[in-house]
Amino acid sequence: MSEQPDENRTDIPKDAPDQDVVDAAVVEALDKGDVPGVGQLVGRLHYADVADIVERLDPERRDKLVEAIDNDLVPDVLAELDEAVREDVLEDMDVEQIAAAVRELESDDAVEIVEELEAPDQQKVLDAIPDMDRRLIQESLAYPEDSAGRLMQRETVTVPTHWTVGDTIDFMRRSADDSSDGELPPTFYDIFVTDPAGRPVGAMHLSHLLRSKRPVPVTEVMATELKLIPVTMDQEEVAFVFRQRDLVSAPVIDDGGRLVGAITVDDVVDVIHEEHEEDMLALAGVGEDDLYDAAVDTTKARFRWLLVNLFTAVLASLVIGLFEATLEQVVALAILMPIVASMGGNAGTQTLTVAVRALAMRELTTTNAARVIGKELLVGGINGILFAIITGAVAWVWFQDQTIGLVIGLAMVVNMLVAGLAGASIPLVLDRAGVDPAIASSVFLTTITDVVGFFAFLGLAALILL
Repeated sequence: MSEQPDENRTDIPKDAPDQDVVDAAVVEALDKGDVPGVGQLVGRLHYADVADIVERLDPERRDKLVEAIDNDLVPDVLAELDEAVREDVLEDMDVEQIAAAVRELESDDAVEIVEELEAPDQQKVLDAIPDMDRRLIQESLAYPEDSAGRLMQRETVTVPTHWTVGDTIDFMRRSADDSSDGELPPTFYDIFVTDPAGRPVGAMHLSHLLRSKRPVPVTEVMATELKLIPVTMDQEEVAFVFRQRDLVSAPVIDDGGRLVGAITVDDVVDVIHEEHEEDMLALAGVGEDDLYDAAVDTTKARFRWLLVNLFTAVLASLVIGLFEATLEQVVALAILMPIVASMGGNAGTQTLTVAVRALAMRELTTTNAARVIGKELLVGGINGILFAIITGAVAWVWFQDQTIGLVIGLAMVVNMLVAGLAGASIPLVLDRAGVDPAIASSVFLTTITDVVGFFAFLGLAALILL
């Protein structure tokens, strides 16, 4: 980009540690209309940092910044953007720009961008890229969403079983210098050894390859215990396999066992972050793009869950209504009953969070479910007794009535036991039913702890006090 030194030029201090300083400098340059200056400002940043700035800007400034970014930087920035923001950015780009960006990306990143386009635009972009790239992307798009086929990188380094270490090194050097021999992936960790049918029989780490002498056959260097990833495996399962086996890359195979791609650890890190973020937001009943959605869309998304919570609150109120006469006679019960429901809800949420995480990490299964539920019941019982003593004593002193202390103490034990049982068992039941526990568990838990808490407290009060 050409230099344009003038008084309107805004610079980022080279040693500025604060992202706010960088953002402010970019915003100032955008507002001045100093497009070349903006390009130079972001040109010194890593593409991931540029993507962060794009996400934090309002839509109008965002469009200006994307226009100012050097064309060589656009592909990498697009690959790093949040999906909701990337959709907005792609809407403002023409087909030629998108196709040019897709051509520069690795196949897995290219697929991620193309799959977000509307069908007509998707086809136009595919028509505008080379045949080989188009074929690879189309094949990946044919696989199920969130599967290994969508996640994998199609570019791999493969060698036949009869080659030596020297043959492999020479092949990689030729491929780096001569595009007619094929193109090496920009980043790879393993070289896969395949049989004549294209099935992977081993893999060589680059470190092992470079430490071996040239005449050594690759079959003596390769590791034969491969973890093969089926192309239809869910990306969450892929992430579990990588964590379980401490993998940095793994071969992906089709139904015939042939090598069709490879998944690398950088993509798995993205999956882990995505799944964690999705579950965390689902527990609160909000969408993953909630931060970047328009206010109307966010309102609609949250309204559904708030409506469900309203129905559960009405159910709890109906339980309270059953004991209207009891409340009229003992006003202290109205003051104390939220304590029982609140303590049960918090205790249940603690158990629920642990259970949902354990299910996601495959640490909670049918094999150890009974033991986990038993433990949570024990924990709920112990905490229930301890807090029964505390709240019972407080109620006794507060209202000068030991019977009220006894009632709230017994209700506390009951609700804490139920909270432990519900918090551990609800995610298991939902998981077995094929429902995502992270999405639905909290609604059921809140309903159970509220209803049981109020019913136990007011029911015991009706029996003991009246």
